[in-house]
Amino acid sequence: MRLGTLKRGGRDGTLVAVSADGARVSPVPGWPTLQTVLDHWDLALPALHAAAAAAEPGEAVDPASFAAPLPRAWQWLDGSAFPTHGELMQQAFHLPPIESDKPLMYQGLSHQFLGPTDDVPLPRETDGIDFEGEFGVITGDVPMGCSAADALQHIRLIVLINDWSLRAIAPVEMKTGFGWVQAKPACSMAPFALTPDQLGDAWRDGRVCLPLTVEVNGQWFGNPNGDTMAYGFHELIAHAAYSRSLPAGTIIGSGTVSNPDHASVGSTCISERRAIEMIEHGAPRTPFLTFGNRVKMHAGSAASNFGVIDQQIIGSEAETM
Repeated sequence: MRLGTLKRGGRDGTLVAVSADGARVSPVPGWPTLQTVLDHWDLALPALHAAAAAAEPGEAVDPASFAAPLPRAWQWLDGSAFPTHGELMQQAFHLPPIESDKPLMYQGLSHQFLGPTDDVPLPRETDGIDFEGEFGVITGDVPMGCSAADALQHIRLIVLINDWSLRAIAPVEMKTGFGWVQAKPACSMAPFALTPDQLGDAWRDGRVCLPLTVEVNGQWFGNPNGDTMAYGFHELIAHAAYSRSLPAGTIIGSGTVSNPDHASVGSTCISERRAIEMIEHGAPRTPFLTFGNRVKMHAGSAASNFGVIDQQIIGSEAETM
């Protein structure tokens, strides 16, 4: 199944099932929002399947009418599960390797996820505006101490995320040892959340084995594949649940998708490309983003998977005008 949330209906929007071509939708009677479904997944499944069938001849919908599938979440935990990305950063900035046999993860802003075509309001161009393309999963309730083997059964939906970052602020906040606040504004999410079976063979070992394509101002930037995660999503869930339960509606991210053959497949964030340029040329050449720039992302075939994130960056002052 593919599920989405329309902007109508309040802060949490209106849950809909989405047709195979992404152009038509059907509401899910009795289940107004995605969070209500996540809270009662097994009970909601018959209504979800009925709505999925009804979506094929359903209501035509404008892509701009979609909010993020889960416009606000109980928890957003972002990993860093692609070793190439970390290795490039360490080499470019002469950083020591992180001595840990556990996944890297931080807890970020979860009360707002931007819709796939929403403008992205940010304070200043000088903050080093960057994007990060990654995959994510939305869980059901996960008990504390859940094993990786058991965690797969708690994955309800898979999503595509743009984790916006402000690179000029991040190093300052990292030095405090308290983590990111200002450097990590609201993320964006592609319009469709997929049940794992919807991906077929592209969902393997807790990984989304699809290329994630990024364009900046209409120009190709990269399309690395999600299959090179060092830790699958089931392992990230087990890590997060070691000392806490996870409520239904927890979103866990893969971190920036990055491949060893970056010379041919490119990158999904500017910071990584700048690190490669520093290694190869001694200095970065690619600038960070400015107001008016547009970033587009999709994974595999956009029509049959998560749909498209296509957004313009604006100054936060413009949002209130």
